[in-house]
Amino acid sequence: MLSKAFIPYRGYYSTPFSRWQGTLANENSITLGAETSKKWLASKDWDAKMFDYLILGITVGQPKMFYGGPWASALIGATDTPGLLVSQACSTSTTGIFQAAAGIETGLYTNAYTLMVDRCSNGPHTVWPNPPGPGGQVVSEDWVMDHFSLDPWGGAAMIQTAENVAKEAGIKREQCDEVTMRRYEQYLDALADDRAFQIRYMFPAEVNVSRKKTIALEADEGVMETTAEGLARLRPVLPDGVTTFGAQTHPADGNCAVVVTSREKAAELSTDPNIAIQVVSYGYHRTKKAHMAMAVVPAAQMALEKAGISVSEASVIKTHNPFAANDIYMADQMNIDVNGFNNYGSSLIFGHPQAPTAGRLIIEGIEEAVLKGGGYMLFTGCAAGDTAGAMVLKIDTW
Repeated sequence: MLSKAFIPYRGYYSTPFSRWQGTLANENSITLGAETSKKWLASKDWDAKMFDYLILGITVGQPKMFYGGPWASALIGATDTPGLLVSQACSTSTTGIFQAAAGIETGLYTNAYTLMVDRCSNGPHTVWPNPPGPGGQVVSEDWVMDHFSLDPWGGAAMIQTAENVAKEAGIKREQCDEVTMRRYEQYLDALADDRAFQIRYMFPAEVNVSRKKTIALEADEGVMETTAEGLARLRPVLPDGVTTFGAQTHPADGNCAVVVTSREKAAELSTDPNIAIQVVSYGYHRTKKAHMAMAVVPAAQMALEKAGISVSEASVIKTHNPFAANDIYMADQMNIDVNGFNNYGSSLIFGHPQAPTAGRLIIEGIEEAVLKGGGYMLFTGCAAGDTAGAMVLKIDTW
């Protein structure tokens, strides 16, 4: 259990998520994330030089990524601040925030900036020379599509891992459609009253399309209108499967950032000194081959155990749910109502740009907890390699 790491209230943002091959498709995710952070910091009148360490989370390669954390740090204005790169697939945000919290807890850092960026659009294609190959044929890899399609250890595509869990747990197609519909309705709640909930934390991403023209991505792009009738008409992606294209997430682009610091500095930076956000615990797990969705449960249980609470004591639960089957399995295993968590949105609906996904969900969980008057917030989500990461935060309000 951690006791010294805190997040200032509103000391975070997430951009809207752009659809695959959409508005952000041609932007270097590192420079876009840094430029967005710089504008966000300026909007708060914060000097980036106050951060003594930056953690950059990214999973899809970008030009100059070798320089990673130090480059991003310099771009936001913290030119003397070092940094490192964290890449843990869909758990990148969770791991990055925990690494920052551990640094605060141990006194290694005093004020850390975690920046999570990714662009699944126009993913890079890596080519390695292979002189011994037939005719010198190269070895190549697509950073996005190849990773979706095959885990080199588990031997299965991402969607196959969900189907494996669904089959073992007896999850039906109709259940997946029902949960997808519920998640879409929850997302619509975030759009009510001119997007009142999203405006609490969302910050636009700006793209220069010419010397004279800049466009701003101010709302999620690529969310499909969903109806029960429309879901029922879709065919499963895999033969005899339970997952349709409607019951799984879609690739996306975007970035987010979270400040992790001491209790005193968090109170100083908070927009409301009567709200305290403590990073309490972290959990992780790796499950059996090609059963990725199963990992979220023991990861969540580990985080809850380290926090000294039960799942019933979490007033807010958020999950990264690339497949509807994930939430159904978790709800059954943890004896919770599948309709009662992921309020205001989830990656199943608003998309999955990988590194920033969990960060946005954690941010949304904080804001929901504040609306509820405080309490514990549990986040858990699966990640490539049949793994998962989880985190418990405590939100106090006075």
